[in-house]
Amino acid sequence: MVKLESMSDDEFGQWRDSHSKDYAEEKIKSGAWSVEEAPRLADEEYTRLLPQGLQTADNFLYTALDEATGEKVGHIWFTKMTYGGQTFAFVYDLIIFEEYRRKGYGEATMLALEEKVKEQGLDSIALHVFGHNHAAKALYEKIGYEITDLNMMKKL
Repeated sequence: MVKLESMSDDEFGQWRDSHSKDYAEEKIKSGAWSVEEAPRLADEEYTRLLPQGLQTADNFLYTALDEATGEKVGHIWFTKMTYGGQTFAFVYDLIIFEEYRRKGYGEATMLALEEKVKEQGLDSIALHVFGHNHAAKALYEKIGYEITDLNMMKKL
């Protein structure tokens, strides 16, 4: 259902601008960043994580395509990460375009990602879900992801 193709330079520029804004909004929604500082912090985060853009070592950015139609349905980005003596894939971003949501593309993209991760010699995938993103949490649990850590906050 979904084929992953390496992101082009043009796609990367559009993706970075769009998702830096989206990431800032998610951090505001989660209560982690203020409205005033979020755009700057999101930009700094992307610059830190992808200092050479598409050529940043151990980072893999793909466009998700509907195999039948060739239409672009979203993007996904993962990196090879080592933490606690283990090396694994960490998904930094999955976006399915609005018009393709709730049609199975998120699940299909994550399953297609598994093959890309295996090609890198890795056998596990980790990711972060914002607490308010119930749809994403449900998707990941549906395809076998388990909670490994949980942060909580109470606003006073």
